[in-house]
Amino acid sequence: MSAFVTERAVCLEDFIGICKQQVSTDDFPLCSEVLSNVPIYQAHTLRNSDRFAVMEELHRLFRDGPGVMVVRRAYEDLEVVDRHSRVFEAIFAHEVAQGVAADHFAKAGSNGRIWNSLQKAALQSPESFVEYYANPLLGLIAQAWLGPGYQVTAQVNVVHPGGQAQQPHRDYHLGFQTNAAVERFPLPLHLLSQYLTLQGAVAHSDMPLDTGPTQLLPFSQQYALGYLAWRRPEFIDYFQQHAVQLPLYKGDLLFFNPALFHAAGTNRTPDRQRMANLLQISSAFGKPMEALDRDRMMLAVYPALLDNRALDAQAVEAVIACTADGYSFPTNLDTDPPLKGLAPQTGQQLMQQAIDERWSQADFATAVTQMRAKRQA
Repeated sequence: MSAFVTERAVCLEDFIGICKQQVSTDDFPLCSEVLSNVPIYQAHTLRNSDRFAVMEELHRLFRDGPGVMVVRRAYEDLEVVDRHSRVFEAIFAHEVAQGVAADHFAKAGSNGRIWNSLQKAALQSPESFVEYYANPLLGLIAQAWLGPGYQVTAQVNVVHPGGQAQQPHRDYHLGFQTNAAVERFPLPLHLLSQYLTLQGAVAHSDMPLDTGPTQLLPFSQQYALGYLAWRRPEFIDYFQQHAVQLPLYKGDLLFFNPALFHAAGTNRTPDRQRMANLLQISSAFGKPMEALDRDRMMLAVYPALLDNRALDAQAVEAVIACTADGYSFPTNLDTDPPLKGLAPQTGQQLMQQAIDERWSQADFATAVTQMRAKRQA
C-alpha cells in the first residue's frame, strides 16, 4: 500500500473482515470472562499476577486483540470514588456559576463536561486527588501500552437523562483531525498515532445499559485506514448495527486503544445520570527536544514575511512551519474551544490567516496575545 492514501482507499468489506474476529478466554488467560468480545478482568487478578505477564497480555490485547478491556472492582473502596465525585460536583457548581458550560462533543445541555479535571481536582482537593490516583492499576494498564514516563490528562463527562449518543469516532491524535489533514500524514503515522495515547474511564456511577455506556466495536482499531473511514456513512451504519455495550459499575475501569471505533451511548433513563472520569494518557515521546518561545518567533518573523512579496504560497507555508506551532494541543479547552472541526486553531493557522488577510503587525500581535492567553492552564 502507498505511504500516502486518501479517503477513496477505504473499503468496508476489509473493515468487516477485521471486525468479525472473535475472542476466546484462551486468548487472554488472565481475564475472568469475555462478554460481547470484550475481556473482563478482576482487579485482584491483575494486582496479584506477575507484572510483566499482565503487561504482555494487555499490550497484546490492545494491539492484536479486541482493543478494549474492562476491570471490575478496580476501586474496592467506593467511598474513594464518591469523595472524588463530590469534588467534581463542586467544580461543576463553580463553573456553572462562572458561565462555563461549553462542550463541543455534544449538544448543549445534553451533558456536563469538566475539561482538565486532573488539575482542577488536584487544586480543589489534594487529599481526594491523592487517594483517588493512588490506584496502581491505572499505572499498570497505562504502562502496558505506553511504557514509562506517560502523562495523564482527564475530563469528566456527565450524560443527563435523554442525552443522545455520539457518532462513532476514533480519538486523539489523528482522530481529532479532518480527513483532509489526515491524508497529509503517511500511513505509518496513522498506525503510530494509536501507540501514543491510551483512552480510559473510571465509572463514577453504575451504568446499566439503559444509561448508555460507551458503544464499542472490538477489533476496529486494527483497520489501518480507520482514521479516514470513521466519518463515512457506510462505516457509521456498520458501527450502529454491530457495536456492543457493557454494563459498568461504580469503581470499574474501561480502557481501549484510541483507534477503536467507539461512541457514547444514549441515556434512555428518565432520572439517572451517567458519570465517568475520562482518562487520556499520553506517551512520554510526544514532546520536542527543545523549548522554544514560538509566540516571540511569530511576532519577530511576521513583518519580514508580510513584506516579502517574492515568496510563493509554498515558500510562505515553509517559513510558517518553521516559525509557529502547528499543533492544537495541549491547550485549555475551557477558553480555547475548536472554531471548526474538533481541534482549536494552531499558531501556524493563525499566522497563515494573518498573511492571507494582510493583517497589520499590531493586529497580528493582538491575536497572538489572545491565543497565548486562551491556551494557558
